[in-house]
Amino acid sequence: MDGGSWADQWDNGSDHVEEKRKSGGVAAKYGKKVGEGLGKTKSVASSGVKKVKEGTSVGFQWIKGKCQKH
Repeated sequence: MDGGSWADQWDNGSDHVEEKRKSGGVAAKYGKKVGEGLGKTKSVASSGVKKVKEGTSVGFQWIKGKCQKH
């Protein structure tokens, strides 16, 4: 043993936390990739909603046309 106390051995003080924050951590490493992925997901969802709206509109117009002919 080096003569250090038990508290020194198990100390999880703010010095270690600050070092991790300065190095960037997981958020900095993957944040950009996650952001890009969310952007792609948002654009796909947006185009899907537009298609649903267009399909619904066409469907209502078709029903309206069928009902008005009789």
